[in-house]
Amino acid sequence: MRSLFDIKTVKGPFWDQLNRPVVYHSIFWILYFVFNVFRWGILNQNYLNAFYNNLIEFPMHIGLAYLNIYYLIPKYLPKRYYQYIMLVSIGILLAVGGRIIIEGFFDVSPNNTLTGNQYVLELIIGEVYVQGFITAFKFLLDWGRNQKRMRELQKHNFKTELDFLRSQVQPHFFFNTLNNLYSLTLDKSDLAPDTVIKLSELMSYVIYDGKQKKVPLAKEVSYIQNYLDLERLRFGNKVKTTFKVKGQVNNHKISPLLMLPFLENSFKHGVGDGIDEIKIDIGLEINDKGVIFTVANRKFDHLSNGSQGPYHHIGHNGVGIENIKRRLNLIYGNQYQLDINDQSDLYTVTLKIPTNDH
Repeated sequence: MRSLFDIKTVKGPFWDQLNRPVVYHSIFWILYFVFNVFRWGILNQNYLNAFYNNLIEFPMHIGLAYLNIYYLIPKYLPKRYYQYIMLVSIGILLAVGGRIIIEGFFDVSPNNTLTGNQYVLELIIGEVYVQGFITAFKFLLDWGRNQKRMRELQKHNFKTELDFLRSQVQPHFFFNTLNNLYSLTLDKSDLAPDTVIKLSELMSYVIYDGKQKKVPLAKEVSYIQNYLDLERLRFGNKVKTTFKVKGQVNNHKISPLLMLPFLENSFKHGVGDGIDEIKIDIGLEINDKGVIFTVANRKFDHLSNGSQGPYHHIGHNGVGIENIKRRLNLIYGNQYQLDINDQSDLYTVTLKIPTNDH
């Protein structure tokens, strides 16, 4: 265990070379000593006698206090209560007995009318009071430190889990887009170079901006537009999408990549066998309360036969709705709203999240 009186060996001003707890503890005991002298001096009308008495008792207060908080409490609590109480009681009796002997030797006993038994009881109560106060103060400081450590641990766990959930989304995104590019290169399509450029921009956003806590809303809008352009390159005129933005996107920030799974899912499940048209409506509204993101796509017979619906498994390898909800909970707590409306021929997702201004 690190000693309370360890001295730093680094060079520098005197204050910097001292172990800070030594300074703080010294200030506490000095102030408490002065307070006690004035308190007993006023009660007994004898400040000099009060000074001598406190000069005798304070070394015993201090010795027993540090024995208690640095040895007895760590060794015997919380499991060995009886041994702890017994040893503290013995320490208090020894401190009281030693004080009485020293006061008698120097003839500085307080000038009061208490009998011997009353005086001993007063000393015991006083020592219990001092040790109880110091112990309570110790527990309070330890509780504060533990709360700080718990907050730091929760923050670390939060970041670790959030990074893990994000990492589940990104590989799926690259997998789908590279598949699109592969199809275009097989067909010798002139659209392949444009696809590479769009893909490069999206990769840059996902890899670099996706790690940020918040990103400008304008970047997220640009990212959505690039994604839609890639899907149009893939499906050609078959895609009939609308992307409407209402409100001012500048000067707002949101957490990145939350809209990606819903966009991908709308294309994944908005395509039906033998369907000549892919109709997907996307909306983004910025108002006084934050951002409202909506995606609506048609529902086809071959998708409605199952009981789970397309939003049960969003993304590659089962990166699903629980993943998205968990990310939203980690980032926004109860400050978001996610509604999934499953109708007979239409799926609609509405996500409401606050911006950095709210």
